[in-house]
Amino acid sequence: MNLPSWTDPKLGTMKRAALWLVTVVGEGNVFTKEDVKGAFPGVSQADRRVRDLRDHGWQIDTNREDAALGQHEQRFVKQGLPVWEPGKAAKSGVSITQTQRREVLTRDGHLCRSCGIAPGETYAGSYEAAQLDIARRTVKQPAGGEVVELVAECNRCRVGGRGQAADLTAILSRASRLGSLERSLLLRWIDQDKREFSAAEELWAVYRTLPADSRAKFREALS
Repeated sequence: MNLPSWTDPKLGTMKRAALWLVTVVGEGNVFTKEDVKGAFPGVSQADRRVRDLRDHGWQIDTNREDAALGQHEQRFVKQGLPVWEPGKAAKSGVSITQTQRREVLTRDGHLCRSCGIAPGETYAGSYEAAQLDIARRTVKQPAGGEVVELVAECNRCRVGGRGQAADLTAILSRASRLGSLERSLLLRWIDQDKREFSAAEELWAVYRTLPADSRAKFREALS
């Protein structure tokens, strides 16, 4: 299929940027803001039009999602909707405003809702500090269908969990099988929005992360 030329001035900047990514940059390759400026000289906010493509299903990673990237680098990972085609430029989602960002971070306790890490904390066994961002999480509904909700998530969990969906129906089904004591305990954790782990539970979590040989040594030492 022949694509329109990304240099066609009759097309809007976002459509031209999409075509530039596809035909010049190519999926999997890295580009910078300077590359965007060089491709669209004199066009104001061309880099913002590139970011707008994310609202149409385009995956364009920064160093928040891909630790291998430099501060000013981005990677064109995957094409989304062909926005240059008629009728394909309707937004599949809306941009997250700074107000929404602050509200979500406050609501989620400024913690990653996937792993619990706080911004600035270092990941275990590394010198990498966590950064929090806002992710869109698909949630399957009990009545059928899906909704997309906003959630605070760290850069590492965003990369590992991209494309995953939560199943609220399945979670509610599991909760319905809890006894009254377990249900009361769960409600207390939910009300406090935290759970205190015992020393044994913390060690169990660490043990589970060990390689097989180390798990065997740990088990033998305890015996």
